[in-house]
Amino acid sequence: MCDTLVALPPATAAGGVLFAKNSDRERNEAQGLELHPAAEHPEGARLRATYIEIPQARRTHAVLLSRPFWMWGAEMGANAHGVAIGNEAMHSHIPAQRRRALIGMDLVRLGLERGATAAEAVEVMIALLETHGQGGDCGHLGRFYYHNGFIVADRTEAYVLETVGRWWAVEKVERRRALSNAFSIGRGGRISAGLVDHAKAEGWADAEGEFDFAERLIDPARDAASFGRGRCARGTALLDRQDGALTPAAMMAILRDHGEEAEGDPAWTPARTLRRSLCMHAAQGPRRSQSVASMVSDLGGARSVHWVTGTSAPCLSLFKPVLFETGLPPQGPAPTDQSDPQSLWWRHERLHRAVLEDYAARAAVITAERDSIEAGFVARIEAARDGSLAELKAVVKDCWREAERAEIGWVEAMAKIEPLGSQGTTLHRSWNRLNQVAGFTHSAHPREGGDPDSSTGR
Repeated sequence: MCDTLVALPPATAAGGVLFAKNSDRERNEAQGLELHPAAEHPEGARLRATYIEIPQARRTHAVLLSRPFWMWGAEMGANAHGVAIGNEAMHSHIPAQRRRALIGMDLVRLGLERGATAAEAVEVMIALLETHGQGGDCGHLGRFYYHNGFIVADRTEAYVLETVGRWWAVEKVERRRALSNAFSIGRGGRISAGLVDHAKAEGWADAEGEFDFAERLIDPARDAASFGRGRCARGTALLDRQDGALTPAAMMAILRDHGEEAEGDPAWTPARTLRRSLCMHAAQGPRRSQSVASMVSDLGGARSVHWVTGTSAPCLSLFKPVLFETGLPPQGPAPTDQSDPQSLWWRHERLHRAVLEDYAARAAVITAERDSIEAGFVARIEAARDGSLAELKAVVKDCWREAERAEIGWVEAMAKIEPLGSQGTTLHRSWNRLNQVAGFTHSAHPREGGDPDSSTGR
């Protein structure tokens, strides 16, 4: 389950466009950051997406991707033209196709590689959807089939694209928008011709051919399980609270939200949560997914700044800057679903999984420092954003180094805190099983497994 947000002027403090997303996937489903350059492709070339082969475009744009390790597509990303896209699983009473085709994550990457504006990316995605369809297992260890929804943004505008099979609906965003795992486009959106014909045949449409897309297509039972409409409402409410003053830091804070039940409760823990939240923590039973990567894109100005975690649990992570002009700092080996202490994603799991042993007490140790460090990153990037490229590269490199040093310190601090004695709980047992599957063991020694300096190019 995922959550995506976008804010346009005048909802933003600086007058630019802000995009944000948490990618929620299974616990060991590591997600790596990748930056691919623009490329020219020979006529007739083909590409292999996650499951199927399709014609390659003659030219593809440079893209920054947050990609689950086992698939070709990406959960979220941006391109060098300032387009950002994130996807959401959507559940309809019309079953998702099991036969392999494009998956939603493929469409994210294809939209970024082929669309120089948000509007162009939407048209690219629609054309590919209508031509090739969507389908196939999107789960890692558990089977998972779904339709997809997207927020597609650029430096001036944004769109919501929601799909069912090869049908689709598009809504232009006004001011701000949240999207979770539930259809949300009502009446008046742009609807695919095939779906309009179906709606008329079913008696859904009025005399003008209009109908409520979300109301007619949502699966209420699946929505109740995913709390999709509830999370969308929560995201919208949090955007509304800071309307006119939204900043990258504000978007990061929204991605860290644990819901109304946690608000103002310093003793809240993932073990006590009753519903899925924007910052999602996995637990026993059906809540097997968690926020495994997060991204906030500041699309204002000539140089877009993408704030990425490259790690799970945004509440326990630092957002670090990436610009196309400066490149992506090294993160160690590309992660898989097997523990590797030299990869960024799995190094962070030492902290994440240690904090879960006593979340309330242990998270409190890092929160103030996390916010202070990030505020410093934002200030330094803003000061260097319009300066020389050499200065900007140095600032980005320093931010990533400081983030790594901070996390090493936090892991060391966790090792000094006595565990709560929660080993026998259902939550602990559910995590212990997945730890064993990944070959993950807690370590009180943050440098064990390799010198972390080598992973950031120092």
